[in-house]
Amino acid sequence: MAAAAAVEAAAPMGALWGLVHDFVVGQQEGPADQVAADVKSGNYTVLQVVEALGSSLENPEPRTRARAIQLLSQVLLHCHTLLLEKEGAESLIGKKEGRRKKLPCTETERGSKAKRGNSACHRYQLVVHLILFYENRLKDHHLVIPSVLQGLKALSLCVALPPGLAVSVLKAIFQEVHVQSLPQVDRHTVYNIITNFMRTREEGPFVEELFEVTSCYFPIDFTPPPNDPHGIQREDLILSLRAVLASTPRFAEFLLPLLIEKVDSEVLSAKLDSLQTLNACCAVYGQKELKDFLPSLWASIRREVFQTASERVEAEGLAALHSLTACLSRSVLRADAEDLLDSFLSNILQDCRHHLCEPDMKLVWPSAKLLQAAAGASARACDSVTSNVLPLLLEQFHKHSQSSQRRTILEMLLGFLKLQQKWSYEDKDQRPLNGFKDQLCSLVFMALTDPSTQLQLVGIRTLTVLGAQPDLLSYEDLELAVGHLYRLSFLKEDSQSCRVAALEASGTLAALYPVAFSSHLVPKLAEELRVGESNLTNGDEPTQCSRHLCCLQALSAVSTHPSIVKETLPLLLQHLWQVNRGNMVAQSSDVIAVCQSLRQMAEKCQQDPESCWYFHQTAIPCLLALAVQASMPEKEPSVLRKVLLEDEVLAAMVSVIGTATTHLSPELAAQSVTHIVPLFLDGNVSFLPENSFPSRFQPFQDGSSGQRRLIALLMAFVCSLPRNVEIPQLNQLMRELLELSCCHSCPFSSTAAAKCFAGLLNKHPAGQQLDEFLQLAVDKVEAGLGSGPCRSQAFTLLLWVTKALVLRYHPLSSCLTARLMGLLSDPELGPAAADGFSLLMSDCTDVLTRAGHAEVRIMFRQRFFTDNVPALVQGFHAAPQDVKPNYLKGLSHVLNRLPKPVLLPELPTLLSLLLEALSCPDCVVQLSTLSCLQPLLLEAPQVMSLHVDTLVTKFLNLSSSPSMAVRIAALQCMHALTRLPTPVLLPYKPQVIRALAKPLDDKKRLVRKEAVSARGEWFLLGSPGS
Repeated sequence: MAAAAAVEAAAPMGALWGLVHDFVVGQQEGPADQVAADVKSGNYTVLQVVEALGSSLENPEPRTRARAIQLLSQVLLHCHTLLLEKEGAESLIGKKEGRRKKLPCTETERGSKAKRGNSACHRYQLVVHLILFYENRLKDHHLVIPSVLQGLKALSLCVALPPGLAVSVLKAIFQEVHVQSLPQVDRHTVYNIITNFMRTREEGPFVEELFEVTSCYFPIDFTPPPNDPHGIQREDLILSLRAVLASTPRFAEFLLPLLIEKVDSEVLSAKLDSLQTLNACCAVYGQKELKDFLPSLWASIRREVFQTASERVEAEGLAALHSLTACLSRSVLRADAEDLLDSFLSNILQDCRHHLCEPDMKLVWPSAKLLQAAAGASARACDSVTSNVLPLLLEQFHKHSQSSQRRTILEMLLGFLKLQQKWSYEDKDQRPLNGFKDQLCSLVFMALTDPSTQLQLVGIRTLTVLGAQPDLLSYEDLELAVGHLYRLSFLKEDSQSCRVAALEASGTLAALYPVAFSSHLVPKLAEELRVGESNLTNGDEPTQCSRHLCCLQALSAVSTHPSIVKETLPLLLQHLWQVNRGNMVAQSSDVIAVCQSLRQMAEKCQQDPESCWYFHQTAIPCLLALAVQASMPEKEPSVLRKVLLEDEVLAAMVSVIGTATTHLSPELAAQSVTHIVPLFLDGNVSFLPENSFPSRFQPFQDGSSGQRRLIALLMAFVCSLPRNVEIPQLNQLMRELLELSCCHSCPFSSTAAAKCFAGLLNKHPAGQQLDEFLQLAVDKVEAGLGSGPCRSQAFTLLLWVTKALVLRYHPLSSCLTARLMGLLSDPELGPAAADGFSLLMSDCTDVLTRAGHAEVRIMFRQRFFTDNVPALVQGFHAAPQDVKPNYLKGLSHVLNRLPKPVLLPELPTLLSLLLEALSCPDCVVQLSTLSCLQPLLLEAPQVMSLHVDTLVTKFLNLSSSPSMAVRIAALQCMHALTRLPTPVLLPYKPQVIRALAKPLDDKKRLVRKEAVSARGEWFLLGSPGS
């Protein structure tokens, strides 16, 4: 029996030895997880694993020792919870110290406790021995150290160990290992060990020793060597050490004096690191830890903000003050305890408030920043600071008469008012602003009437913040505010910034106070619009037309509330009806201005489903009715109506319809599509307002040119619908669009039809119907490209269908792209085919957009590049000389719109072609190539420096190009060249400086500006400090 038991025990040990051998000698990684799982399930003990490792732990070969210790460390990381439970550990430690209480128990309990005690004692001794073993191994070969650190990390997770053991481990680490020279992963392990000890243990008398062994590295002054293979970064070390120092409030009495000392030093990096560490410490400290150091901390922070020349130090000082105040604000106090927040804020106010009253205002901004940093920490701090500072600032505003000084004071007031928005008050009467409301309003209205534009701008921002305070402004205040905003909305062009700010403020406040704006602003704007219509009818001077445009912009800006939209939208639509009826002399720019206002209104309505649907069902039928009416044949053609059919006007209407459709819910969109699609297919005009037209609307069935142009409006609608909205009569619609897309009589209509067809293809789910549509399109394209008057239209259809398929990764896209490449050699369509690659790679604004629910894969450009650029390069080399520029242009368009991280690895093989493209006479190719090369000069200087001679020559030649855009781009590239290694550029410095003297006299100011910038950089090239 004994022999059988021995055999059974030996079998699993044999399996364990096999796993150990496979890991240590066989270099297999899998056995480590298996051993850890077996220990966790109880098949083996940690001691058995140690015994199985045996001689491997003492092997003379350091790599073998490292593998053995790595296996043991991985097992401990998985099973550290089994080593020493908290209760067992405390019991054992208590025994050693003679603190164990003796309690009566039964024989059974005594036996059970004895077994548990022996087991716990065994585990306790094992942990101690393991720690001693790992401490000793820290003196081993450097290859062993990473595995040793992993083992110590596992042991640091044990919840209870003898006092002083953590300090012993850390002393051993810092004595035997040069932590700063470790690879990043091992340094993180060291800092994790420290953090684990701080989280799981109270070190009592050893806290100071623990602090000493870690703080000796603060602040980190390590600078990584060039081309460091370990990837050591200074910032990683700083963050890891900061996590240790800020891990416990018990470090406070040692750490805070160190931080104060470093903040007061002259080393900029030490100041920054200390202030950031203080900020992190405030998250775990309380009043008790900060109490003795608050005066010194405040003095150091105040000095840095008042005197520093570094914006970063100032920002970190303000952040530290904010954190200190927040820490004092959230501390829970006993009834008899001192409230340090009040005394701390009193010190801040005492040291800062007198600077707010100084006539020269020298330290007014630093003082205000300090006060605002403290006030932003809590509601209590905000109330205390605001109630003390607001009276001072209000008084100072009236004492100073210069606009610049008043603007400074008002900006400070604005900062304190913004802080009030962070806190809510259950009792609104307790709000500190209530007592200053009248004075604040009076001051703001004074600023709004001041001649200084800068003061007006600050006044507008302050008015917006005041209005955002709930129930602060009275109805009379709002009436005055609306009057000022109305006046500012019609300022002349030289006050454009102030007018734009007033429009933005009107929109913000109208959403909060719709009744006030409906009562006082909208009626004024309606009257202004009627006056503008009268002036347009009479053909008055341009000033009145400019005022009319301002009115349109104000109507859209104020439409931020559903109730206001229901008043302003009819005003704009009625204005368009006046144009259609011929009641006013209107140019296309007037109609486009109205459409732009409608689009802005539609964008604002997207935030509210109710407003969005109201705008859609009100504006879209009206716009369609106007367009249909304008497209009807007339006995006496009206120039006024034909304005609505111009390309630019229809494009403006397209943007309105698309914006009004993209945010519709599928249910509402389905309602709308049942009216609009039959309008174009069947001529069903019943849903349109004023739908008594002189003839049928049939844009597809032998319709007039005017009616066909309205396909663009259909495109805007159906290509903006959600994908899951079913389109009625889709098969007929697609065939009609396909037929119209190759009609040569109206290029605008055929292009709109092609885009609409492509937009619907992109969203159509895969299946037989999609394949049928694609086959029809391919047949149509091939027939049209053969010969005849429709070649250009067939090419446009090919281009848009290809784009629709490229965006969704459809398999047919590769065939169509190859067909497009074949056209690069076509004498007639070659240049257009080259420009087509720009369309394939760029984002559209009207169709095939993500906003319009198109299927756009996130990396379609990268895939297009990978699939097609090799064929483009091959085609370029094989092409006749006269068509090579087409290939260069297509390649340039693809590379110019490719994400630069994708292009950089391919740059060495493609750079020669890009340089050849610079010699192409086509300005479009030159501009596209220059735009591609400029960022590459900044991001890949080593590769680009190999071609510096060619680059300098070509850029200088292009700086004299007839095209202003090319000249500017070439000079920008000359500027970017200075980022290449200086030794490479120095031989060209005299030549470049002489050549760049010519564009200094260019007739265009923007060219001269770039020439000055580029020439200045070349002048400084190689000089000290450059």
